[in-house]
Amino acid sequence: MISVEHTETIAYMHLNICFRHKNIKQSNTVLNIPLPFPDYVQKHWKEDEFFAYQFLNGVNPMLIRRCSTIPKNFPVTESMVFIHDPHTLEEELKNENIYLCDYKLLDGVEANTINGKKQYLMAPLVLLQRTPDDKLMPIAIQLKQTPGEDNPIFYPSDTKYDWLMAKIFVRSADFNFHELNIHLLRTHLLAEVFAVSLLRNVPMVHPLYKLLIPHTRYSLHINHMARNRLISDDACGGEGMFSILKRSMASMTYSSLCIPDDIAERGMEAVPNYYYRDDGLKLWDIIHKFVKGILKCYYKSDDDVKKDSELQKWISDIIVEGFLSNANTGLLHRLRWSTALVKFVTMVIFTCSVQHSAVNSGQFDYGAWMPNAPISLQLPPPTTKGTTSEATMLEMFPDVNVTVQGMATIHLLSNQSSDFVPLGKYPDEHFFEKIPCKLIKEFQGDLEKLSEVITIRNKNLNVPYTYMNLTVVENSVAI
Repeated sequence: MISVEHTETIAYMHLNICFRHKNIKQSNTVLNIPLPFPDYVQKHWKEDEFFAYQFLNGVNPMLIRRCSTIPKNFPVTESMVFIHDPHTLEEELKNENIYLCDYKLLDGVEANTINGKKQYLMAPLVLLQRTPDDKLMPIAIQLKQTPGEDNPIFYPSDTKYDWLMAKIFVRSADFNFHELNIHLLRTHLLAEVFAVSLLRNVPMVHPLYKLLIPHTRYSLHINHMARNRLISDDACGGEGMFSILKRSMASMTYSSLCIPDDIAERGMEAVPNYYYRDDGLKLWDIIHKFVKGILKCYYKSDDDVKKDSELQKWISDIIVEGFLSNANTGLLHRLRWSTALVKFVTMVIFTCSVQHSAVNSGQFDYGAWMPNAPISLQLPPPTTKGTTSEATMLEMFPDVNVTVQGMATIHLLSNQSSDFVPLGKYPDEHFFEKIPCKLIKEFQGDLEKLSEVITIRNKNLNVPYTYMNLTVVENSVAI
């Protein structure tokens, strides 16, 4: 693996030359290794179709939802938007073809000052439409939550740089929202909560310990390293970072961690080409089947679940210490039914393996070309249209050292570890009974079959979706 220091050195030398001349066309990706996907991003990052595609299959596929009513603080009207269809906006809303990404969680967050320069983080609203040819396209962007004359709504019909600038502010907001909420909180920190509660409440001979301990491998270690080295002031930074984490924690629900429930709640069942959903739901079912089979060997009834004091301490510790006893999560302090236990354990394994891979593995793919995922922006958005140019856009991008640190970090996180253990492989055997061993083999077989299906599908895609393939999904949050 290339070290952070080596990555930063290469990146800094290259970017210093490119940014000194302020030529974005020369600001290519920075590592001396083949980068086919970042090259693709560099070629297509300005395109509306690719911009929208990332809400479905990029590193943050969790925010987009179907829109049935335009929010009151997003005063888009029929005359403002170009609809890719003979229908009206109202008809498209009824036809379930309009989608919304709302970054309201970032509203009012104070961005950091870096290199003596104030940074700017917006809380955009993005309206998208499913077109007749089943593409997703952006049709309106508002960069701040409160409407007003100094907060214009941008459209594809605006000038080239007005529209591109609006999309860049969205991509920067998405970077911060993803890193702190979707990636750090909802995979790394949750995995730590699950691991700590398991280690201090469940003995090694317990079937729950045997089932879950492989999915905690390195999670405490990687989080300790992240606190010391990677969580820095160069993202949103400072107090803003903690504000986002607190808001994210307060808004997190159990159902949003269970992909079948989450997809239904966001109304994303029917949108085409949503490979995160397609692969995720299949993997959830495979994991659920495996967990149900294993736990059924040891819990013959709901009473067995209720009477297991070690199990109950495990779940209570997670809710009290991890979810801070927040009643809004939808979690109970006790598990009373075997079906509830199976679902919760499925969520734990899915979060520590599949979900982490989905929101982590593609970071360098989408972020190596910095303009597609700016770690920070150092100019405020325009308050009137027609004032943005290429020069303005270049001045808006982060300084070289900020870019270098961000790229070095996502490159490090996107690399597969040398002792990678894929989902379903258990080099340290914990189960020796006949039925559990048989179930493990069936689990591995189901995963391999799905991997073959995903591989075949990806051969026909311009942008293959690989982040939930068995070849990249690790057993635990280990990087």
